[in-house]
Amino acid sequence: MKTIGDSKIIEIPKVHDERGSLAVIEKQVVPFAIKRVYYLYDVPSDSYRGGHAHKEQESVIIALSGSFEVIIDDGKSRKRIMLNKPTQGLYLPTNIWREIDNFSSGAVCLVLASTTYNEDEYIREYETFINQSLG
Repeated sequence: MKTIGDSKIIEIPKVHDERGSLAVIEKQVVPFAIKRVYYLYDVPSDSYRGGHAHKEQESVIIALSGSFEVIIDDGKSRKRIMLNKPTQGLYLPTNIWREIDNFSSGAVCLVLASTTYNEDEYIREYETFINQSLG
């Protein structure tokens, strides 16, 4: 079973010169083949997103702009991680519950996913997640 210890911050290479910065995500940066990319924006500061786990999908979550916090949970431990740099992504393996909150004004949350959308692989009820995690 996966634990929050299997989650990790991934450094995204960047190039900077007088014209600005360029961050590059290539296949060796992300530990899976990217099948879907989506982003969250215009999220009110008092709202939260996520509130689920995935049976099959691995993810990398990146704060492209602004900041937000990701709460990760493996059924035994919880951890809150601040994301606020576009050159860092949070890798989440399968079976890790995630919630995203404390969005700053103008925050943009980019998610790289290892699967295409499939509602059947989501675990959307926390009690179901806990029961499956603790087996």
